[in-house]
Amino acid sequence: MDLDFSRAEQDFRAEVRDWLAAHVPGPLPSLDTPEGFAAHRAWEAELAASRLSVVSWPAAYGGRDASLVEWLIFEEEYWAAGAPARVGQNGIFLLAPTLMAFGTEEQRRAWLPRMARADDVWAQAWSEPEAGSDLAALTSRAVRAPGGWRLYGHKTWSSRAAHASHGFGLFRTSGARHRGLTYVMFPMDEVTVRPIAQLDGLPGFAELFFDGVFVPESMVIGEVGEGWRIAMAATSSERGLTLRSPGRFLATADRLVALARGGPAADDPVLADRAVRCWTDAEAYRLHTFQTARRLMAGEEAGPATSMGKVFWSELDLRMHALAMELLGDRAGETAWLDGFLFSLAGPIYAGTNEIQRTIIAERILGLPR
Repeated sequence: MDLDFSRAEQDFRAEVRDWLAAHVPGPLPSLDTPEGFAAHRAWEAELAASRLSVVSWPAAYGGRDASLVEWLIFEEEYWAAGAPARVGQNGIFLLAPTLMAFGTEEQRRAWLPRMARADDVWAQAWSEPEAGSDLAALTSRAVRAPGGWRLYGHKTWSSRAAHASHGFGLFRTSGARHRGLTYVMFPMDEVTVRPIAQLDGLPGFAELFFDGVFVPESMVIGEVGEGWRIAMAATSSERGLTLRSPGRFLATADRLVALARGGPAADDPVLADRAVRCWTDAEAYRLHTFQTARRLMAGEEAGPATSMGKVFWSELDLRMHALAMELLGDRAGETAWLDGFLFSLAGPIYAGTNEIQRTIIAERILGLPR
């Protein structure tokens, strides 16, 4: 694996680092509050004005044609600078790759620039009360109507839905289990939204109720009945490179080591060893991700190996924050580590539970029998 960065990649890193040093705001309110959501949208617009909100996208859609390696460099600098969480991540990292791979050029030109500027913020609507990990069991329907479709049903655990302007998900268009699903985008203004409080009491999720919501034909991605195949490509993005780039874990590991140096771990070799192990694991994930990026740039596909990455980063994130809680003791509630710890608890659940990922690893990578 080539670990050397080219001159252009080093220059790109320096440019991003300098820009972030001059522009990163102070701590913003939680993006799960109305004021925090607005503040994060404004930050996304500022990034977009310098063409830094979606660096790996084509310039025609608001990006700057950066390579995957350059995108990973951007992510490292972004999280090392302490920049805000990305309020548009569902759209940028999940819907956008789907539109680029399966959408029409009209759809890409209509939606991607707006997404890059956070004019539209998208909610992900996969899960249903009776169809979570078993996505093919979903029952929400899209029914033919003049000029488009009408949506009926109930989605739940929809990320960012309490404040988002649009959503995307799968809807049943026939009785076939997998071939009966269609990938649909929809506006939120006619959807009934019931926020769901997280552990911190803020509405990070919501239930969505569809009672004949109309969407035009142009909101369907790909062919009718091909939603399962398209969604599987999207979930590979979610579990692999795009949703949890190594930059954020490296930044957390650096802060954890600094915390350990100034606390009880300084005199406790066991605690110190645990902190160092977290840092080396974050670095290992970084190297693995750069290797994956090089393979993708060479024309290979990520495939089911993304499940290994998902299990690794979610358990590493939880382990780092749990150790921070231990090091801080009674002081944990006074720091941002507590919010990070609460969020890390969800890591083994969202983007496909780790139990499901281990089944995928066993069956599709190791070739074990069902």
